[in-house]
Amino acid sequence: MALEGDHARVWLLIDDRAGNKSQVLGVARALGLPFEIKNIAYTASAALPNYMLMASFSMLTQSSRVNLAAPWPDVVIAAGRRTAPAARRIKELSGGKTFLVQIMHPGSTGENDFSLIAVPRHDAMGEAENRFTMVGAPHGVTAQSLAEANQIWGGKFDHLPKPHIALIVGGDTKRKAFTLDMARDLGAHAAQLARDAGGSLLVTTSRRSTPEATQALIDALGDVPAYVYRWGDEGENPYMGFLAQASHIIVTGDSVSMCCEACGTECPVYIFAPKKLTAHKHAKLHQDLFAKGYARSLDGVKVLEDWSHEPLNAAFDVAAELRKRLGLD
Repeated sequence: MALEGDHARVWLLIDDRAGNKSQVLGVARALGLPFEIKNIAYTASAALPNYMLMASFSMLTQSSRVNLAAPWPDVVIAAGRRTAPAARRIKELSGGKTFLVQIMHPGSTGENDFSLIAVPRHDAMGEAENRFTMVGAPHGVTAQSLAEANQIWGGKFDHLPKPHIALIVGGDTKRKAFTLDMARDLGAHAAQLARDAGGSLLVTTSRRSTPEATQALIDALGDVPAYVYRWGDEGENPYMGFLAQASHIIVTGDSVSMCCEACGTECPVYIFAPKKLTAHKHAKLHQDLFAKGYARSLDGVKVLEDWSHEPLNAAFDVAAELRKRLGLD
């Protein structure tokens, strides 16, 4: 398929999952073509398996369906299983002309309808003509976004002693719990590292951080100087500011997105991943990041070392593959 550059019509299907949104936007921005965001919301039927939903808008709210109308796009970029039926329906309505890009595997139902499926290497899927394997996950942490964050947050942590160490905290997953003991261990370990370095902590939690675990972690910080942002606090989330300003990053390993976003910087990254918190595929990602020099395990670390790495962002790899398949320069 060949497109006429800026004349291409690109739709992004954006749902309520922040990780999906970050990946789709990351690829779209790396692609460099103008795009339209199509926000979609689901009804209860989205929980049905895709082999029952097939190619349809039936799982979308009425307001979402109104947004999806001709003229149909040349390219659709989406992420996650729930977007797949809608993407397939768009292609069907376009007479099969729309080029479907899916980030993460959409499931075996209708897999051949997708022109490019970007799957993480840690998912260990087999090869297929329409599959592209990437390290980690696409995201929006780039040199430009970090520079913009520096302009916003520069100087706002200067009252804290350097080095500034970002502590990025996730939480419970579907099958694993971020326990109070884990939270205390992480808080105490990070505090000791900051104390020994004569620095401070920039702490942020996520929507999956329970209030109990968050409090246990904060209590474990003791008297170490810290800037703490709990998920849901008023004001702008300083997450990007932390990534831009930190000299070192400590991140919990329960989130592929958070680990890869941390590795999108050039500073040292340490991953906290106790076995009881870490899913098998997440452990495979961590080992990949360790082997390639993007990150190190926090386990047993007594001193934060100064080292650097090339920024990791699969968005640029996916975008390069997409441009090749679309016949763009």
